[in-house]
Amino acid sequence: MSSNGRAFAYLALFTEIGLVLFVTTLVGALAGHWLDERLRTNPLLVVVGFLGGAALGAVADYRLINRFLARFEG
Repeated sequence: MSSNGRAFAYLALFTEIGLVLFVTTLVGALAGHWLDERLRTNPLLVVVGFLGGAALGAVADYRLINRFLARFEG
């Protein structure tokens, strides 16, 4: 892989890492907010949803990075 190709691959990886973490955290927080409105438990489920979404995003990013690095090792 050329130097430019590798640079663009890393740029794409970092962009995807940020988007995955942002989207999963946002969806978790919004789901928690929606449940909080229904159950009147504000802000308990927002915090739980935020942390759960962040954890899911971290796991997804870990898997993404491992797949990316496996391509360069193989």
